[in-house]
Amino acid sequence: MKKYSKKSQEMVESAMHRKKKGILKSSTGQKVKSRKQAIAIGLSEARQKGEKVPEKTN
Repeated sequence: MKKYSKKSQEMVESAMHRKKKGILKSSTGQKVKSRKQAIAIGLSEARQKGEKVPEKTN
């Protein structure tokens, strides 16, 4: 199982809350509708901040 830091989990949780409120935007400026996309954005934000998040697999 991959390990995520507590802070990165909080960032994903924050992204999910922003999605529910309708204020989370993708890189193109569109509203995020997908749960998976919201999680990906939260993990990406965590990576940018230097949190412990497994590397992207693409």
